[in-house]
Amino acid sequence: MKDRTLILDCKNEIGKQVNIYGFVQVRRDHGKIQFLDVSDRTGIMQVVLGGGKGTDIRAQDVVKILGQVNKRPEHLVNKNIPTGEIEIYSEEFEVLSKAEELPFDMGGKDLNLQLPTLLDFRPLTLRHPKVKQIFKVQEAIIDGFRRTCQSLGCTEIVVPTIAASSTEGGAEVFKLDYFGHKAFMTQSPQLYKQMLIPVFERVYTISHAYRAEPSVTTRHLTEVTQMDLEFGFCEFPELLDLLEKVATDTLKYAEDQNEKALKEFGIEKIAFGSPRGEAGSIPRLTLREAQELILKEFGRDNRKEKDLTPQDELDLCKWALEKHNSDFVTVTHFPTKAKPFYTKPDPKDPEYSLSYDLLFRGVEVLSGSQRINDYKQLVESIKLRGMDPKEFELYLMAFKFGMPLEGGFSFGLERLTMHMLNLANVREASLFPRDMERVDIRLNKSS
Repeated sequence: MKDRTLILDCKNEIGKQVNIYGFVQVRRDHGKIQFLDVSDRTGIMQVVLGGGKGTDIRAQDVVKILGQVNKRPEHLVNKNIPTGEIEIYSEEFEVLSKAEELPFDMGGKDLNLQLPTLLDFRPLTLRHPKVKQIFKVQEAIIDGFRRTCQSLGCTEIVVPTIAASSTEGGAEVFKLDYFGHKAFMTQSPQLYKQMLIPVFERVYTISHAYRAEPSVTTRHLTEVTQMDLEFGFCEFPELLDLLEKVATDTLKYAEDQNEKALKEFGIEKIAFGSPRGEAGSIPRLTLREAQELILKEFGRDNRKEKDLTPQDELDLCKWALEKHNSDFVTVTHFPTKAKPFYTKPDPKDPEYSLSYDLLFRGVEVLSGSQRINDYKQLVESIKLRGMDPKEFELYLMAFKFGMPLEGGFSFGLERLTMHMLNLANVREASLFPRDMERVDIRLNKSS
């Protein structure tokens, strides 16, 4: 479409004739004049149709409009959009594709639908400007993550999602009949990124992971997008520094790129604390210290638990914001038995591991650990969990022939997006969510 002018570029075409192509978002009638809000990939523009010629146009029609770009009267300027000082006056348009009558109102600032309806009509609801903004923010999170990884000297890798063994053991894995052989959908890219440490030393990947968890909650999905890193020649304190840097740099970038969208969602600026060693830095607590704090500050005794409860996570973040000006808390040293086989026990107290979670605004968004890099110790750890080392032959090869001290961590993209925008359900942060009740369509329509 060589004669096309993108809507945002119309700001430079005042007084000139332009052709714009886009989607009708809203139509308003004032006598013989119709006002259209037309959008394309760059923005939204008010179009004034003269002569009563737009009476058949409806929302979501795909249109081509020829008209003149004019300045709006000063008292009619819309300061909420980049094109709010201009409009197009047109008496010549073409409907390129006709939309059927919408099943619900798409013209409001918010799309007030129940979650099942929001997902049942996903190809349509994703067109709503505010829903669309969720995934522009998500794009910026991915971009910020990738930029940060590259600044740290990491190599991006692409890993499989079908594996010969389950990453972490247990029953929460999807089994496949792979041409008559047993295979699994990967629970994470963990084993593959570790195998590549002797190759590249530092790696990252953005990949899909699958969890057959029999749960329906606001924070769990069956298919998730993980943003994973792994660092060679890296000890535990440095890993903590790295995870906090990656998290804060990623979210700072996403915040800077989406100031307008975050304002529309009513989101306060993220409290990042200050550099480590100064007052207000991101607090670090061991699990036992965190549980003692919960008892002291909030009166709940969870010291016998192997993990934090959801309420613990909320309260720890509340405490961190009040005491450290931080929306983040790093919690370390979870019980070794509760962690995957590759997690390194703390040599000072092997009952607890060199592991960590990062909490952000009341929920865990990152987890990881120092890894076992000794071949014999790793084999023994696999056996202790009732698994057969023969099923991990390819993985173990990387350790048998030399593996440096290493570790890493992983973010859940959808969960991070959810909590950056304060969404009610993680499914809102997935373009096409998979869970126990849905694979594109609801599996049980009566539910």
